[in-house]
Amino acid sequence: MTDYRYIFSSQAPMFVVVLRHNVQRIDGTVRALISVGICSVITVLTALLASILSVVSPGFAASPPPSVENLKQHAISRYAGVVPAVWGESVSGVRTRLDTDRKVIALTLDACGGTAGKGVDMHLVEFLIRQKIPATLFINGRWIDANIELFRQLAANPLFEIANHGIRHKPASTTGRSAYGIAGTRNVGELVDEIELNARKIEAISGVRPTLYRSGTAYYDEIAVQIAHDLGHEVAGYSLLGDAGATWSAAQVKAALLKAVPGDIALLHMNHPEAGTGAGIIAAVPELQRRGFQFVKMSDFLLK
Repeated sequence: MTDYRYIFSSQAPMFVVVLRHNVQRIDGTVRALISVGICSVITVLTALLASILSVVSPGFAASPPPSVENLKQHAISRYAGVVPAVWGESVSGVRTRLDTDRKVIALTLDACGGTAGKGVDMHLVEFLIRQKIPATLFINGRWIDANIELFRQLAANPLFEIANHGIRHKPASTTGRSAYGIAGTRNVGELVDEIELNARKIEAISGVRPTLYRSGTAYYDEIAVQIAHDLGHEVAGYSLLGDAGATWSAAQVKAALLKAVPGDIALLHMNHPEAGTGAGIIAAVPELQRRGFQFVKMSDFLLK
């Protein structure tokens, strides 16, 4: 059952996904506190959340999500005349690391979809499941369409968290900029479609709305990052390039992963079985474990 909570006001023309987004942040805080032994805070946070919810009106709690068209119109109105100044991967607001000094690494696996990107590295997927290695999966809408039953299985597996990789795998632009020869979203309205349509697609199938978003190519302008936040998503970058768009050999992928430092977010792909990504990950994981690293999902920690 959907548990959206939206606020509209003249002061905040875009909606805020209040409950789900903040519960994720509280959960991340609790996990971090647990990791350093501060367990009693759970009671305090639980009571705080209960108090907040107790004053929310029944009508507010029952409000359905706004239509995508309404979201687009609010975003277009809010950002009318705003011109982005930055274009790239390391734009302000993009989260690139886990906020911890612990020896943990988050494997993030993109599934990009499209004619050349709808494959599945089942050898890699089966390895992760067999070895109980968590991962964050950034799934594009076209990949879901081509692999619907597998998507259901992955979404139901607690080892994995499903994140938003856009409905058409577009770079996140509000002015139509491109990256690596891929045309970005042309305007604010198209960007809202890119993020929100895939978020709703994922939720309709899995029952869980994603709270992490990575654009196609991981390129953004700063207005696009803010719009993603408005739509209830943290924007997920990376600190460790793992396979260069699934173009590296297994040896290159392994070498890249073995450079990991605590808190790294590794960018990799799961949709190119012909590439060296899977073999490189499978080779690197045992050595990283021997060095004392643990594998986690992005949502297991706060992000920075």
